[in-house]
Amino acid sequence: MKKAAALFAILAVCSAPVLAQNSVAQNGGFVDPNAPIAQTTAAPVAGGFNGPSVGAVTVDKAKTMGDDTWVTLRGNIEQRIGGDHYTFRDATGTINVDIDHKRWNGQTITPKDTVELQGKIDKDWNSVELDVKQITKINSLKM
Repeated sequence: MKKAAALFAILAVCSAPVLAQNSVAQNGGFVDPNAPIAQTTAAPVAGGFNGPSVGAVTVDKAKTMGDDTWVTLRGNIEQRIGGDHYTFRDATGTINVDIDHKRWNGQTITPKDTVELQGKIDKDWNSVELDVKQITKINSLKM
């Protein structure tokens, strides 16, 4: 009986990464065009405020703002650095962004997609990043 329980535990641990990868693909997220992974499209999640807002700021301007300042940035997510960390670029420069998996809301984003990120500036001793609270896909560039 103990052997069966141990075998079941080992099987569960080994299959967890496979199941997690499938759920990420179904729930949206960043898609690296260089990674050969099959992609599925999820239905977009609706809801939230739809109206005028404070205009977007540039990456250069965001880097000079204080810690915990709410900002909106428009540009492209270029690449995944690791974990929930990505590189974001606009016309003025780049900034690292932290995007939790729940923030993708079923959207699939590629480096060609223009996005609007809303979140808080997170300043440490020698680094600045954006803790993203909302992602909106603005459009896809045609190539």
